[in-house]
This record gives sequence, structure tokens and C-alpha cells, in this order.
Amino acid sequence: MKTKILSVVILLLITSSLFAQKFSLGIKGGANLGKMSGQSFKDQFTLGYQVGAFATIGFGKFGIQPEVLFNQVNVDTASNFSQVYQLNHVDKISLKGLTIPILLNYNLNKFITLQAGPQFGILIDNNKDFLQNGRDAFKSGDFSLVGGIQLNILRFRIYGRFVGGLTDLNNIQSSETWKAQTIQLGVGIKL
Repeated sequence: MKTKILSVVILLLITSSLFAQKFSLGIKGGANLGKMSGQSFKDQFTLGYQVGAFATIGFGKFGIQPEVLFNQVNVDTASNFSQVYQLNHVDKISLKGLTIPILLNYNLNKFITLQAGPQFGILIDNNKDFLQNGRDAFKSGDFSLVGGIQLNILRFRIYGRFVGGLTDLNNIQSSETWKAQTIQLGVGIKL
């Protein structure tokens, strides 16, 4: 009984402190410029997209901004990719996934916010060429670091970020390391 009462009191304190701080929800979307590092991929960024939602919990100059984003990242393979991995006619790869960045916000002023933090990704769909060949070439999850800047204009958010992958995504038996890199540009609106 004491545990239940203590749990309710803690929940009420957390809830009231969240609402006493600056709390907001919003939606966002934008472009992904993504590439995969490794000799099997071209060293160039390719256009994709991202769309999702965010919450902001402010504590003075600092805040936390968790997000849930659906991402599509497109990458181009190098000319030797199909030969090395014995997959037929693989030129472009489209990776679709759910990413969950948890960002620490530092508000320089009321218009500019610096952001940094970890991002967890879950691959939910990969290119059909790989499925048709009976291979799962990419691991189903990854871990990245995010850093960027956000402009706050009334209820609108304009942001730019760099996402650097820390996890090797290569799920094929080879010594090559594949790490994703993404530049995100987008807009959001606080509801």
C-alpha cells in the first residue's frame, strides 16, 4: 500500500513539474541528405525525407526534446557492389526506418537553440532488391549522435542537423564497415 501511495505522489510531482515548466508538442518534416560510408558506396549525399513529431520540455536555458521520426534515406552503391556481394542490379538502396532522437536543447536566446544528443534507429523496410535476393544486408537497428541548430520564429521551427552513425550497419559477412551519415534540413510547428 505504501508503495502505491509513494508511486502516485511521485507521478503527481513529475506531472506537475512538467506542466510548471515549458512543455509543448509539435510536428515536423524535411529533407534527408544521406550517404553510407564504405568502399561499396558512392561518396556522395542522396536526397530522402523525414516526417514526425516532437515534444519540448524546457528548464530555463536548457531543455529536452524527444522526437519520433519516420525517415527514408537513399544511398547509391559503387560500381563493384553487385560483384562483391553477388547481388544483381543494385544501384540505389532505400532504407526506411523509425528514429528516436533525444536531444538536449541549449537556448542561446529566444530565437536560436543548439541541439545535441543520441539517436536510436530501427530499420523497418529495406530495398526490395535485397529482399528478392534473400538477404538482409543491413542490421535492423543503429545508434547515432546528432548535433545541430534550430531557429524559433513564433510557433515555427527551422532546423539543420548532422547525424553521424556509430553502429556498423553491415549485416553481410565481410570486413567492410558501413556507417550512415545524414544531414537533416526541415521545418516544424509547435501545436
